[in-house]
Amino acid sequence: MNKHRRNFTRKLLLAAGSTAISGNALAKLLPTPNQTEGPFYPLEPHAETDVDLTLLEGHTERAAGEVILVRGKVTDLNGNPIEGVEVDIWQANHYGRYAHPKDRNTAPLDPNFQGIGITTTDANGEYGFRTIKPAPYPLDAMSSVGYRARHIHFRVFHENAGKVSTQMYFVGDPLIAEDVVMRGTPVEQRELLITTPVADADSGLPLHRFNLALG
Repeated sequence: MNKHRRNFTRKLLLAAGSTAISGNALAKLLPTPNQTEGPFYPLEPHAETDVDLTLLEGHTERAAGEVILVRGKVTDLNGNPIEGVEVDIWQANHYGRYAHPKDRNTAPLDPNFQGIGITTTDANGEYGFRTIKPAPYPLDAMSSVGYRARHIHFRVFHENAGKVSTQMYFVGDPLIAEDVVMRGTPVEQRELLITTPVADADSGLPLHRFNLALG
């Protein structure tokens, strides 16, 4: 993706309402719970890792599925924003499959879906992505049984402030209660990882705010 488009898209995703803090770790000044990174982090090198996962360079068709915005702020446990934090996200596509050779799911790959995004927080500690709402998928893709709830993986790192690997979930997903990964997180901390969407004032797209606290 060219630099002009990358910067324009980044500004768009960090626009309107991005300073609000609600509904997760920052409100309680608790550290964001760690969860497994899983086996499907996309393999290097990544041809494209910008903040819009729904449209690849040179493609005219967007990724299949419901387009959503994911925005948030990274702070320390005192609520102070942290600039320069690397935020990586990766996820299954609209059909529930990762673009990874170890994923044995027979669901379709999406040639228009980027699958991974990487950015850094700005001076206000904020980040933003445009992506699609992922599907749940069967655990037989990982030699197990059951289903994973819809989720987006996060890897957040700052040289001085620390790091966390975690996952973002979607309110109302009936699979959350029995999700094999979520069951490893204490009940009282699970709400920190579940987002409730609102309509973005500019685009009208579902906006999921996912704040993270390092410490």
